[in-house]
Amino acid sequence: MTPDPARSDPTGADLAGLALAVLAVAPEAAGGIWLRAQAGPDRDRWLAALRASAVPGVPFRRMPAGIAESRLIGGLDLAATLASGLPVTERGLLAEADGGYLVISMAERLDPWLASLVAATAETGELHVERDGVTQTLPAQFAMVALDEGIDDEAPPSLLTERLGLVLDLAHAPFGESPFSFQAMTAARERLPVVATSARIIGELCAAAAGFGLASLRPSLQAVAVARALAALHGRLDVEDEDAILAAALVLAPRAVQWPSRQEQQEEETPPPPPPDADTPPPENPPQEQSGDPPDDVMSQSALAALPAGLLADLKARAASGRQRSAGKAGAREKNARRGRAVGVKPGDPRTGARLGLIDTLRAAAPWQKLRRGASFGDGTIAVRREDFRIVRRRARRRTTTLFIVDASGSSALQRLGEAKGAVQLLLAECYVRRDEVALITFRGRVAEMVLPPTRALARAARALAGLAGGGGTPLATAIDTARQVAEGIMRSGRTPVLVFMTDARANIGRDGQPGRERAMADARQAARELAALGQTTILIDTANKPGEAAAILADAMEARYLPLPYAAPELVVHAVSQERPAPRAAHRA
Repeated sequence: MTPDPARSDPTGADLAGLALAVLAVAPEAAGGIWLRAQAGPDRDRWLAALRASAVPGVPFRRMPAGIAESRLIGGLDLAATLASGLPVTERGLLAEADGGYLVISMAERLDPWLASLVAATAETGELHVERDGVTQTLPAQFAMVALDEGIDDEAPPSLLTERLGLVLDLAHAPFGESPFSFQAMTAARERLPVVATSARIIGELCAAAAGFGLASLRPSLQAVAVARALAALHGRLDVEDEDAILAAALVLAPRAVQWPSRQEQQEEETPPPPPPDADTPPPENPPQEQSGDPPDDVMSQSALAALPAGLLADLKARAASGRQRSAGKAGAREKNARRGRAVGVKPGDPRTGARLGLIDTLRAAAPWQKLRRGASFGDGTIAVRREDFRIVRRRARRRTTTLFIVDASGSSALQRLGEAKGAVQLLLAECYVRRDEVALITFRGRVAEMVLPPTRALARAARALAGLAGGGGTPLATAIDTARQVAEGIMRSGRTPVLVFMTDARANIGRDGQPGRERAMADARQAARELAALGQTTILIDTANKPGEAAAILADAMEARYLPLPYAAPELVVHAVSQERPAPRAAHRA
């Protein structure tokens, strides 16, 4: 087979076409693809091309984000069991996808519990079912196609994406047509088992993964597997540098949490050579350039060069904003909630007030009907016993109360109060959607005062904020103690507190109300350690004109996120708080 006509130079490669070809030739080795793309004709055309390029007859199964657990893993076929009087099992969607592809729709909204079931099955290649009196193990080897339609910091669960070798963003790497013919892909499948990878290539891919800040070995192994598939597609029996570079662009670079900058640092740190002096003769033996293996970051730099410019800029923006940190984040959950979203069923007594799961109750009773009814099984009745009852499990996120603790002391108090007023008013607008609350504590002189109790009422907040005054000493320890007491009350009421301190942390009033900077700072640190024991989300915004060490030390004592914002505009404060607050939709199984 002749190599693909597309490119011998990796720069500007058709990443969408290459990812499709790799997934069609080596689906098990690649594991799957994390496909970032909005629903539309471009994504549909890529999926249709993948289906046309795959081995004929392999299954393609769509998995909706809200799929029921019983449909996903299978179990008892209720209708068939009731009709026959004997337990009849049904295959779940994961077993139906064996040998083919599992297309996960809206993967960014997939419940982590369902994601864990898919990931565990993909890891072992087997589906273990133990439910409804059924115990069975079914083969379930498939490649995943996770369709990510998320915006901003939305992303599929990390335990799913880490098993997807390929990462592709169709917005920046548009798909034209498959760069390989079906015959070429068939030949590549036959050639793949004998493709060899040298130790040098493996070492460079591992070094590139380290340069991108990837601590796990999984991306390096995935990159090696993808490089072997690319070599097979190009008609080679040995992986070459071009294959490794493209594999790094498809696997490693999109996951980067840092960017290799050794060459840039060397250029900045190495001073330019002095101009030649006419009176100085040239050296007899000028230094020769050293030859040998390329530096460790050559592979990563080449992989970055293979990415489209728009994609590279978008990846750097995601890494800077910490998109991956949002995966798996969630607020506190109420257990045994009677309100909220239904997340499954469990054995229980409906007389406790919980809702009866009728279908699941019948499903639990169905296998035993022949034993319970004997010869009268055919009379149409169903014998249900106490142990068959299933009640609906619900999950509700606790409401969040954002508590501002604002330093109103000193000459810049008016500016800080104005920033706090603007931030509280902006957050109140979000509270109508989130059903959350905000509260405000100010401290100056010798006291800390709650000027705005937890509320979602805009009019009440405006009245409370209108008459705030500033000036005087800084009773920081008293403010922290007051915030801790209020947070404890919020927790007792079933809500989740988020504490936001806006201060320069220059305390000069102690817990006893007496002046003295050294004693006041010691009291503040002690109060901060007591606050940290609550284990709640805390943010300290340093509002000093020149952020200093005092606020950073205090933030460390209270285990808070430290944000030096000399000019704490309301929009910046709201953005920082929104990043730390619990997400509005569930991310963990209760």
